[in-house]
Amino acid sequence: MTQFAYLSDSTLFKTRPSEDQPLPFGVAGVTWDGSTTNRPGARFGPRAIREASHMLCDGLHPLFDTTPVGQLDDHGDLALPNTGLDAMRAAFSEVLPAMLARQHMVWLGGDHSITLPVLRALRAHLGRPLAVIHFDAHCDTWQDHFGEPSGHGTWVYEAMQEGLVVDPCFTQIGIRSSGERAAREYVKARGGQIFTARDLRGMESPAQLQGVLQAIRERLAAHGHPPVYLSLDIDCLDPAFAPGTGTPEPGGMTSAQVLTLLEELHDLNFVGMDCVEVAPAYDHAELTASAAATFVWTYLAGQMARRATR
Repeated sequence: MTQFAYLSDSTLFKTRPSEDQPLPFGVAGVTWDGSTTNRPGARFGPRAIREASHMLCDGLHPLFDTTPVGQLDDHGDLALPNTGLDAMRAAFSEVLPAMLARQHMVWLGGDHSITLPVLRALRAHLGRPLAVIHFDAHCDTWQDHFGEPSGHGTWVYEAMQEGLVVDPCFTQIGIRSSGERAAREYVKARGGQIFTARDLRGMESPAQLQGVLQAIRERLAAHGHPPVYLSLDIDCLDPAFAPGTGTPEPGGMTSAQVLTLLEELHDLNFVGMDCVEVAPAYDHAELTASAAATFVWTYLAGQMARRATR
């Protein structure tokens, strides 16, 4: 029974760690949800994403004809403090440089506050600010977290204030939550671009999304093709596709929309990704975890295809 598809396995895509030399890609779980605004539980997201990924372990991606299996180290969930945001970020920041120097990393969250230390570390590692493609229902540009200085809804504001990103190359996709106009339009006021969920209604195919794709590429070209980081909050999806998240917002994106954008943009100069805010306690039939696993799989398969053509 060694080939039974559902045998218990704790790694993403049932990948086996490399014993000889580092593989090109790595994944690690960041099981922190102490900065959630509404429903907690994203600390269990990495486990759920890994479990949902196991039926993606035995085949090639249907578009890219590649698989990350055999090219990916799963470092497990990082041993980080879970009693305070500052302590978690300090410990996370200590291990980030070595991991980024070793492999192209994907981070499984956890809540969205994990993204800020990753951007800080990548900014230092690469020696230049990054472009960001940010899928989310929420703008995450608040200047405080309900009276606290930082949280999962402040990281975009902090990244821009700290000069971690190229503001005109910051693209938000799927935004639709309520909020102050100044916060909702903060990225645009800094020179970035926002494609709200309303803007995207009825558009799923590459042809229909061509305006979004072209706008992203033009911004990157105009600013010298900076390195690109992908931050994907699973609540960019409508709750019909992703009920298992802490702050669901009706009227969101479809899985097909997200996949089209990931597929069509795979050749950008990506340097890493996170997938955050999967909260399995609120999921149904693993819909949310399966979407997250497929998005990560698609991203990694696309990066392998990109490397093959370079």
